[in-house]
Amino acid sequence: MIFKKVFNSFGYAANGISYAWHNELNFRIEVVLGIIAVALSIYLRIELAPILLVSALVLGLELMNTALEAVVDLVSAEESKLAKIAKDCAAASVFMAAIFAITIAISSILPAILLRLGLL
Repeated sequence: MIFKKVFNSFGYAANGISYAWHNELNFRIEVVLGIIAVALSIYLRIELAPILLVSALVLGLELMNTALEAVVDLVSAEESKLAKIAKDCAAASVFMAAIFAITIAISSILPAILLRLGLL
């Protein structure tokens, strides 16, 4: 019984990821950038945990943003100031996480690249 529930929850999560991948350009961009950052971290032998954490944060917030937009659209067919605030704030959460993710990636990866190029 519990295994079926766990198995079903993995299926629901996979459906959400699949939906975001097929319908959300930003999600696909963020996945690709995350993969590039992880690959560079592995290649440059720098600490992987910060890159994985910020990548997971950005992708998780993007999924939550998509979910919130769907719920707002479901309950508010016409334009609403509150619906706009909800959508804008959800989008802003992804944006803020992305800015910090880029900052962390640059501060982790750039010095390793410069060191390899003999510029540090």
